[in-house]
Amino acid sequence: MIKILIVDDSVFSQKMTSNVLKKCLVQSEIYFAGDGWEGLKKYKEEKPDYIFVDLLMPGLDGHGLIKLIKEYDPSANIIVVSADVQNHVREETEKHHIITFINKPFTEEKAQIICNMMKEKDNGKP
Repeated sequence: MIKILIVDDSVFSQKMTSNVLKKCLVQSEIYFAGDGWEGLKKYKEEKPDYIFVDLLMPGLDGHGLIKLIKEYDPSANIIVVSADVQNHVREETEKHHIITFINKPFTEEKAQIICNMMKEKDNGKP
């Protein structure tokens, strides 16, 4: 069972990301957070295997959340899913040793690539 936390202020984006992930990760447990502070709290409580983070959120944004999570757990598996596709944003985010940066919308094709990466990293967990 792979535990996933999706942190995004858009409930629509949360549901879209969750729905496409469930198609390729049948045995997964998915948690949601609507902002960075809630995401940090849920990360510490649930200790998910992977966290999907949007960058543009009110309050604690994705950049701040990634920094705090990496300070708390340097081995955290973070995947950024963002509409902000500027090169400097991507480069700044990748400095924190994330797994990958995915441009929104998060499609089934993108999900399949990520799911394959996750399964490979987790030695074939379904």
